[in-house]
Amino acid sequence: QDQLQQKIICPGPVTCLTASPNGLYILAGVAESIYLWEVSNGNLLAILNRHYQDLTCLCFTDDSSHFLSGAKDCLALVWNLYNVLQAEPSQIPDPRHVWSRHSLPITDLCCGFGGPLARAATASLDQTAKLWEISSGELLLSVLFDVGIMAVTLDLSEYHMFCGGMDGSIFQVDLCAWPVQRDRTFQTERENGKVFKGHRNQVTCLSVSTDGSLLLSGSHDETVRLWDIQSKQCLKTMNHKGPVTNAFIVLAPANMFNPDGKPSVPLPKFSRHLHGTESSDEPGAEGVTLRLGMHQQEPGQSYLEKAERMYSQMYSTREKNLVGDQEHLTIQVSELEEEVSNLRKINKDLFDFSTRIITKPAK
Repeated sequence: QDQLQQKIICPGPVTCLTASPNGLYILAGVAESIYLWEVSNGNLLAILNRHYQDLTCLCFTDDSSHFLSGAKDCLALVWNLYNVLQAEPSQIPDPRHVWSRHSLPITDLCCGFGGPLARAATASLDQTAKLWEISSGELLLSVLFDVGIMAVTLDLSEYHMFCGGMDGSIFQVDLCAWPVQRDRTFQTERENGKVFKGHRNQVTCLSVSTDGSLLLSGSHDETVRLWDIQSKQCLKTMNHKGPVTNAFIVLAPANMFNPDGKPSVPLPKFSRHLHGTESSDEPGAEGVTLRLGMHQQEPGQSYLEKAERMYSQMYSTREKNLVGDQEHLTIQVSELEEEVSNLRKINKDLFDFSTRIITKPAK
């Protein structure tokens, strides 16, 4: 069995959990609140209380600049991460958009590619799945089904939207169908070739492979199924001891097959109090806190952009180490040392030249 790296005690039962794609932040839904932690030091950065009932789902945009939240209060909210991080602890930042077109609890969220310009899909017990534009907040498409929808996802090219129903059916919705209609009804008897049938209970999660050929689904019937999207045939069934609540397809990390690829830095304990409100006299409390107000920011890169750049540099160096490209790093270090030596020599020559000019006696 894998060794447990860290056990994190949260303020209450966690109903949904997600991590930013850049690995810097963790979001958790606890009752009606959204908790935001920084992974590197475990600081609790924000507690967002804008939902009126329990959270059901959370997801980030692919560039980690925004995140979406859905709850039993029928609302889906779009948050700007930068605004959340820069808000004062005493203030609750406003979401960028409030989507209130669903009439029953939100069950799932999915965000496409494009950062703040991406499209997002929401699923609900009101038997609809809706497609939205994050930048403007406008509703692009609403599809009505004959069952409640429990899961939704988009393929990589966003040609299709897949929706999992309470009866175990999975529906494939063509997003490029003609004529273009904002409100559509998915009639199962007419679109038999666009339904995946096999699950005997509600579908809880969906995931599409990067090449768009395979669909992974999990269900309360205690199975995970792998489907061929083109033929709608089930290729493989994996049985579990209990209802499946989540399953998804991910790219294998570079160090997956490296036996020595273990984390070098232990994961810190996540704080249960907002960062900045806990006492600094606590044992083990250390570090420097830097906070830029909105009026103090200098033109140029924002905090998130700088963090993203630093993370990408650290990540590229770590990847090179993991794949064994140590020789390249050694050559690079030696080149940098040689450049530093040359700069020191030039600096010394300039200093000597300036000294001779200054101390030269006047004629």
